[in-house]
Amino acid sequence: MELKDEIIINAPQYVVYAALNDPEILKQCIPGCEELIKHSDTELEAKVVLKIGPVKAKFSGSVTLSPDAPPERFSLTGTGNGGAAGFARGGAEVELEAHPEGTLLRYNAKADIGGKLAQLGGRLIQSTAKKLAAKFFKSFADVVGEHEVT
Repeated sequence: MELKDEIIINAPQYVVYAALNDPEILKQCIPGCEELIKHSDTELEAKVVLKIGPVKAKFSGSVTLSPDAPPERFSLTGTGNGGAAGFARGGAEVELEAHPEGTLLRYNAKADIGGKLAQLGGRLIQSTAKKLAAKFFKSFADVVGEHEVT
């Protein structure tokens, strides 16, 4: 599964980049996030509860950030285990570009899933993933924009 999109965030590039590396901001924005622990500048651990179709699961996972060319670009990889519901693993490339209204954030994410989740069907998984990504980035844009104004 692959997801691509872009969003304009009303804040300068360096503020957006810092927010993408701030566990408190990320925790507020990740749908279903119950816990987000920063182990180092590049290692995060998360606990997320999600409902995808008829399957509700608590995922425990890890995320590794790779700052390729801060603050213009970085990538991340992650894995999550939802017990009987299955697993997910994937990664994303994120690019930040100066824009007249703030910062243009562009992402390209890829994910693989297995277990019960994989049995739900690609269209349900794809549409749910798109909704979750859109919800995250909308929330992220709102939170980062608020922080910039104050």
